[in-house]
Amino acid sequence: MQKDPIIAVIAIVLIVSSACAIGFAASETSGTERIGIIGAMEDEVNSLKDSMHIERRETVASMEFCIGTLDGKAVVVCQCGMGKVNAGICASTMIHDYNVKKIINTGVAGSLSDDLEIGDIVISTMATQHDFDVSPIGFEEREIPYTGMSEFPADATLIAGAEKAVTECAPEIGFLKGLVCTGDQFIDTPAKKDAILAKCPNGLCCEMEGGSIAQTCYLYDTPFVILRAISDHPDGSGAADYEEFEKQAAKRCAAIVHYMVKNCC
Repeated sequence: MQKDPIIAVIAIVLIVSSACAIGFAASETSGTERIGIIGAMEDEVNSLKDSMHIERRETVASMEFCIGTLDGKAVVVCQCGMGKVNAGICASTMIHDYNVKKIINTGVAGSLSDDLEIGDIVISTMATQHDFDVSPIGFEEREIPYTGMSEFPADATLIAGAEKAVTECAPEIGFLKGLVCTGDQFIDTPAKKDAILAKCPNGLCCEMEGGSIAQTCYLYDTPFVILRAISDHPDGSGAADYEEFEKQAAKRCAAIVHYMVKNCC
């Protein structure tokens, strides 16, 4: 009989703990609305993390999600890792678990346009997966089956905010708006570049995550925009250019995203 009060106390503690956990989860999905910022590599997000007030860090699918504020704006910042699968998981987790209502993808890319120099910025109006092809079974090349779409549109308000950020934060930098081409390859030769342009004649840059984030955001009805700083040209010297310029280009793009979140979101 003396053990009954102890059992009762334990039961109450368990019930309260469960209720708190449920309440916390609910607050993430129905409480503070956040901006999600995704980069594939450390250099693409570290300066943003350093500028944040980080309230907590959580690991999901081996990715660290930093939840907090950036210049007073509620954000979640994550380094997703390279490639479309990682990027799609990251975007989905942000939207589903952290109440993210808009996503900005920051990073570097290879140029597909003669009008872009190393360090210039591309702002997405559309994003596509240049390596997606199930045309032998009746779909258009690059079309994602059952969506009727091969290119996913970025959000007009976020595009305008990104353009404002570039022109105000870094007026000396050239930028273009247009199609971002995504695939699970590093494009380093003219032949590979030409193969993409044969499928995507309006493509401005090639990278490995944006198209997957775009498709995920489309499925979740979540606004997105992709910002990419050009780090290399696929002309045979792409790998050498990348090693030399990637860090500088990544930091430049992150600085523009920081300005955008502070002043344009």
